[in-house]
Amino acid sequence: MVRAVDGVGLDIENGELVALIGPNGSGKTTLLKLCAGLLEPLRGQVCLEDQPLKEFDLAERARRIAVVPQSLRALPDISVDEFVLGGRYGHLGFWKQETAHDLEMCRLALEATAVADLGERQLTQLSGGQRQRVLLARALAQEAQLLLVDEPTSSLDPEHQVQVFELLRQLADNGRAVLVVTHDLNLASLFATRLAVMQAGRLVAAGCASKVLTPEVLEPIYGPCLRYGSFEGSAERPFVLPWSAASSKQRGPQESGADKTEL
Repeated sequence: MVRAVDGVGLDIENGELVALIGPNGSGKTTLLKLCAGLLEPLRGQVCLEDQPLKEFDLAERARRIAVVPQSLRALPDISVDEFVLGGRYGHLGFWKQETAHDLEMCRLALEATAVADLGERQLTQLSGGQRQRVLLARALAQEAQLLLVDEPTSSLDPEHQVQVFELLRQLADNGRAVLVVTHDLNLASLFATRLAVMQAGRLVAAGCASKVLTPEVLEPIYGPCLRYGSFEGSAERPFVLPWSAASSKQRGPQESGADKTEL
C-alpha cells in the first residue's frame, strides 16, 4: 500500500497563517483533505479543539471548517450570489431560510474578495481567476474558525495574488486559524506566520520563513534550482528565485544557487 501522507503531526493555532509548501505529489492536498474531514486517516486522528473531527456532524463541520478547493469539478448552473450563500448552510435554521445576517455575511465576503460586482453572473461565465476568488468568498461567508485553502492564487494575476494573501493574513490576525497550500514560496515568506514543508508524504521541516527558506532545507527537496536572498536586507524576510546553470553562464560565473541577493 502506498501512503500519500504518513506520520505527519501538525498543529495550527488560532491567529496563525500556516503555509504548506512542497513539490507536486508531496501530499499537501491530501493532508488538507484530511484536516477537512474529506478523507479518513487509516491511523491516527485529526482533532479540532482537542476533539476528534469524526465526532462532528456535517452541519457542525460546516460551521467550524471552511474549505477552498483549487477548482470545482463541475460548475453548478447558479449565480455567484447563490453560490456564496450556499456557504451559510451550516448556520441556517430548520427551515433553511436565510436571514438578514446571512445575506450581510455574503455581501461582506463578496466585497472582501473583490467580486461583489459579479453577484448576478453565472459561475459558468467566470474566468478561472474570478472563480478562485468566488470560492474564497463562499468560504469566508461560512464564518468558520478554521480556513483550509488549496492553491488560491494559481490562476490570479500578481495584484490579486497579493490581495488574497493579505486577506488570509488579516483573517489570521483577527483570530482565525488558516492553512494554505501554495507553490509560491515568496508569498508564503511575506505573509505566513509559519511554513511547513512536505516531501514524499512526510512533514520534513516547519518554522518561520528564515528557518525554512534556506539551501539546507530546500535543496534536498527541489535540487539546486533556486537562488536565495532577502527583501530589503532583512533575514526575517527571505525570498527564493528559480535559477539554472545555463542562465547563470550567460550572466557570469559569480552567481550560484546559494548566493544571496537583496531586493
